[in-house]
Amino acid sequence: MDSTPTHGAYDVVIVGGAILGSSTAWYLMNNPDFQGRVLVVERDPSYEMCSTAHTNSCIRQQFSNEINIKCSQYAAEFIKNIRDIMGDERVPELDIQSYGYLYLADTEAFADVLRANQQTQQNAGAGTQLRSPEQIAQGYPFYNLDDIILGSHNLIDEGYWDGGTVFDWFRRLARERGAEYVANEVVGMTRNAAGTRIENVTLKSGEVISCGHVVNASGPRALRTAQMAGLEIPVEPRKRYSYIFSAETPLDQVLPLTIDPSGVHMRQDGPKTYLSGCPADIDPAVDYDDFTMDHAIWEDKVWPAIANRIPQFEAIRQVTSWVGHYAYNTLDQNAIVGPHDEVENFMFLNGFSGHGLQQSPAMGRGMSELLTYGTYQSLDLGAFRYSRIVRNEPLLERAVI
Repeated sequence: MDSTPTHGAYDVVIVGGAILGSSTAWYLMNNPDFQGRVLVVERDPSYEMCSTAHTNSCIRQQFSNEINIKCSQYAAEFIKNIRDIMGDERVPELDIQSYGYLYLADTEAFADVLRANQQTQQNAGAGTQLRSPEQIAQGYPFYNLDDIILGSHNLIDEGYWDGGTVFDWFRRLARERGAEYVANEVVGMTRNAAGTRIENVTLKSGEVISCGHVVNASGPRALRTAQMAGLEIPVEPRKRYSYIFSAETPLDQVLPLTIDPSGVHMRQDGPKTYLSGCPADIDPAVDYDDFTMDHAIWEDKVWPAIANRIPQFEAIRQVTSWVGHYAYNTLDQNAIVGPHDEVENFMFLNGFSGHGLQQSPAMGRGMSELLTYGTYQSLDLGAFRYSRIVRNEPLLERAVI
């Protein structure tokens, strides 16, 4: 990755080179109708602290909004056909380990949410099925279901996928096809006299870069990037804790990604290991560089929830753990995508609240269409427009993990 751009003017400057920024760059460079120059500015070329690097790399269609379901359906199509779509024989063939998400409800209120969500998912073509405790036990006899009223499960294109490999090829092929990546940081932006456009961005190294459009793809740092343009956005970094553990007595079948009523989720990770994760019970915004592990969460929340739900897991051992950040949209836990209402060339690609990785193919494609044609061509992402933030009209996503 270069440290300085080769020229001082670009049609598109993307702030953030992780999976959403790189997806946008690849889709732009892969579109024969786009003839512009693209600069991707990434402050951490190791990507060590980005949300993409800390993800659990899962995909699901069990959302409460149809547009989120459609985004994940396109992602599943992309993953399973990645070599053909990217048009390069070097790209490995990938698939989805479709063990499914299993939501468990222990109250009638949440059971009603699952019922409403399942209807939305079914109408959108998803394969979600509602399951009684008896039906769940038939397929997965290892669960303790004494407190469970209802479950929701989908075995079609829901589970684990190799997000790291997809990210690598987005970035690699975007660069090979002409996008420039620089290891630098955007530290300022200048509007025109009317205040309707960003004329240039300033890099930490001192270069001033003229731009046709700016794309805010800076993940949990979205607010800081927006504020450089004099804009506000309700996105903040929130910690999410992940753990790999082994069991003294492993299950003799694959563990679905199980969302426990406690807020803890768990799934198969390897032949004899499992992954679990959760937020803290008190879930505030944190500093952008705060990745400190709270070890009490494992002892006080995660381990007890796992042992309660799967008695066979009473004897487990933590193998490793890490902390990542959600780019959490405090208004409605949904993405904010597209131009600002007044600063017309400032493009948001922010606030995914934990489902950005699985939506990255659809979002990169959609953003590239906006930048090339001025409108969506494939999937209408207009529901995510910034104007709902100004009007305080949430597009609430009720299925956030």
